[in-house]
Amino acid sequence: MVQIHKVDTSNPKDVERFVQFPFRLYRGNPYWVPPLLSSARKQLNRNLHPYYRHSDADFFLATVGNEVVGRIAVLEPRKRNAYRGRKGAFFSLFECVDDPEVSRALFDAAFDWARRRGLEEISGPEGFSAGDPLGVLIKGFEYLPALGITYNHPYYARLIEDAGFQKQTDYYSGYLPGSTVLPERIHRIAEKVKERRGYHIFQCRNRAEMRAIAPKVVEAYNAAFAENREFVPITGEDAQRIIERFINLTHPQLSKVVLKGDQVVGFILGFPNVNRALQRCRGRLYPFGWAMLMWEFRHTRRIDFNGGGILPQYQGLGVDAIMFVEIEKTVHEHGFEHAEIVQVNEQNVKMMREMEGLGVDFYKIHRIYERPL
Repeated sequence: MVQIHKVDTSNPKDVERFVQFPFRLYRGNPYWVPPLLSSARKQLNRNLHPYYRHSDADFFLATVGNEVVGRIAVLEPRKRNAYRGRKGAFFSLFECVDDPEVSRALFDAAFDWARRRGLEEISGPEGFSAGDPLGVLIKGFEYLPALGITYNHPYYARLIEDAGFQKQTDYYSGYLPGSTVLPERIHRIAEKVKERRGYHIFQCRNRAEMRAIAPKVVEAYNAAFAENREFVPITGEDAQRIIERFINLTHPQLSKVVLKGDQVVGFILGFPNVNRALQRCRGRLYPFGWAMLMWEFRHTRRIDFNGGGILPQYQGLGVDAIMFVEIEKTVHEHGFEHAEIVQVNEQNVKMMREMEGLGVDFYKIHRIYERPL
């Protein structure tokens, strides 16, 4: 019989049961990438994780006897709700054996928790803050994920839909071979619009320059995605934390910013994919995890372009051609063999068609689900 246990986040043993369950569930899977254990534990730490300064969450385990067979987090994103005028919950960190009885019990616990708080809808999987993984994988199970992006078993969509959820939004990720050469017309367009409209490329040479330009990139990000349904502006402490995460996860030369004068009008952020090292170190930085990650950081032949945008008033004015050319330059100059364009919203139909015309193969899909409470 399935039992539901609410995690006591002040109890280290309880936290470990929650954090360690996926390591057993995906044992032997060549594509699953473990999280850093320190980061996974921090999500349950109400004193350390910045999410709890403005919002709340709880965590549930499903057990049969003494064995953990599933887990889920349910979030009340008060900052999002206040900004969007919603009464919604998120579910997150869902992991489960292939058993509808288990998944139903987990979701029922999440629904009850949200209803008791007066919330009227629930969506997910979504994260605790901007930059956290979005969605459940529904296509592309035979590929290594992009850095920081969810991988899950193929049956997850079935279990989520069994709990009454329906599709909200799909995010597509595309593969671009390192040998790709853009049509000459794209290069001509990029050069022409730079000359006519006064665009120029800013490429950081060091982390000090990254830190200096980052606030302008965050401002551009907020403007570029303001109309997205679940968007909340990144500000204050959240902005500083995301800036530091960005700086720590990439080389300065792998991200490009399109400027007009000193205004950021577009940006594309590239990250070396170090997932093979994360698999080898099994989520542990000590004693050898750091060395594995640093070696992979310098030698990986995979790059993930995760984070790109164009200010609304500059869309359709050639900035996209400039960004395509800069992606090609980055891939070729640094010898990457595999590039991934990460999680393009399906509503961005024009951009997706342009990418497909340039050789991008949209080979993965992640889905956000929703349902009323």
